[in-house]
Amino acid sequence: MSKQLTEKQQAFISVLFGEARGDLYAAKKLAGYSSNTQLSEITSGIKDEIIEATKNFMAHNAPKAAYAIISGIDDPTELGIRDKINAAKDLLDRSGIIKSEKMQVENTGGVFILPPKAVIEDDDD
Repeated sequence: MSKQLTEKQQAFISVLFGEARGDLYAAKKLAGYSSNTQLSEITSGIKDEIIEATKNFMAHNAPKAAYAIISGIDDPTELGIRDKINAAKDLLDRSGIIKSEKMQVENTGGVFILPPKAVIEDDDD
């Protein structure tokens, strides 16, 4: 984490990704904040640290996602395996593990504009 956090801020982030299981209100209580303290007061000063902790949390769970995909190979008839694999792929993608496809289009030529077509009248009289 980039800046010096207070003991309560450190506790908040720690329990947010632990005992509170992502629940901000539970993390506030477990970290020892007063019930009168607004969540915005807590999170506004540490939003970058929460984002960084979220990225770390996702990265730590990437192996579990990889195993979920492999379990689909081992037992493709498992109930709910399609949803499980989709969730695992999303987690791996957000963790930067799965290669994302990128297409680069280049154009070296210019645009050529043609003059308007001339109307030729046909005199068959």
